[in-house]
Amino acid sequence: MTKDLYARHRSVLPDWLALYYEEPLEITHGEGRHVWDSAGNKYLDFFGGILTTMTAHALPEVTKAVSEQAGRIIHSSTLYLNRPMVELAERIARLSSIPDARVFFTTSGTEANDTALLLATAHRRSNTILAMRNSYHGRSFSSVGITGNRGWSPTSLSPLQTLYVHGGVRTRGPYAHLDDRDFIDACVADLVDLLGHTRPPAALIAEPVQGVGGFTSPPDGLYAAFREVLHERGILWIADEVQTGWGRTGEHFWGWQAHGRSGPPDIVTFAKGIGNGMSVGGVIARAEIMNCLDANSISTFGGTQVTMAAGLANLNHLLEHDLQGNARRVGGLLIERLRAVAAQVPHVREVRGRGLMIGIELTRPGTDEAAPEAASTVLEEARAGGLLVGKGGGHRTSVLRIAPPMSLTVAEAEEGAAILERALRSI
Repeated sequence: MTKDLYARHRSVLPDWLALYYEEPLEITHGEGRHVWDSAGNKYLDFFGGILTTMTAHALPEVTKAVSEQAGRIIHSSTLYLNRPMVELAERIARLSSIPDARVFFTTSGTEANDTALLLATAHRRSNTILAMRNSYHGRSFSSVGITGNRGWSPTSLSPLQTLYVHGGVRTRGPYAHLDDRDFIDACVADLVDLLGHTRPPAALIAEPVQGVGGFTSPPDGLYAAFREVLHERGILWIADEVQTGWGRTGEHFWGWQAHGRSGPPDIVTFAKGIGNGMSVGGVIARAEIMNCLDANSISTFGGTQVTMAAGLANLNHLLEHDLQGNARRVGGLLIERLRAVAAQVPHVREVRGRGLMIGIELTRPGTDEAAPEAASTVLEEARAGGLLVGKGGGHRTSVLRIAPPMSLTVAEAEEGAAILERALRSI
């Protein structure tokens, strides 16, 4: 049955629509941190639909909220008052730390980043954008144009002029040998030099932890140091929190807070986890930035009643059950367990991350050369053992990405680590 579905998939969908596994998987249902396939096999889910199932599969509060709202009205567009939209916007504005915040809802992280770019370029009257090397910001024409990861950027055409900045990857590149303080100083000096050779940019957009890039991040404080340089010149800071928001990193509610001594970003984008599988994205910005557009705009599907009801229920559950604290505690145990395993596997170059956002980078033993075939082997072996993980990385997709629902238990973390240990030893 799965082979037939795969054949139908290939005959009607684009060739570039990637599927995991030599024999692709059809997931039919889930509960908690587990999912089942069409053959009845059960898996521990350590990827959550690409960091989207944030709290749990089939979370009762979310399914109930969706069902009850769907029974009343699903959609009316932004041309009418929408109580769930207003209520969720109020909650997010308060949580953002951005003064006089305004919130605009979209259907995805790509669309959220598109909107942030529109706001920044209109507000600053510049189409130049600073972006990080190894970054990923979506699949639209403008967001592809600022993506610093060759594997996810299919065209060099863009409505924007993009300049790429050092710093998103701590352990590779020309400054990798420096200690954290010197690394930050070198990146800041490079940024200052770059700004001296170009017309004033509109904004810097950066993921606090690079998701598709393999869960890489700079030393804490880099973006605060960047912010000081940018602020002096009136350049905006956009924090892409599509993968890092809502407490997933454990130590902070937003990823930018690891770099927060200079205050919150001018614009924050979010998506993925807030909807727990429903299509919710959005932008938070100061009122003067959000309101700078001088033409009409609406969103047909951004902020529908049913997706807002899901987001509210999901956010309430996350806060009431302190899932940020759980991500810190259980994630800390998991990363230490994986580092102990990795010390015995020559292919593992690095285990990195924070909270429940962990990357395992694989290389050919004794070198820094990426080993994508090893990553594929581990992906297959983990599935055979009953565990689903992701892949990524700017160096030929050789990083295993681990990001389970934030309600992961200690027992489930240990179970997943044991499966990963067997899979890594199979390389």
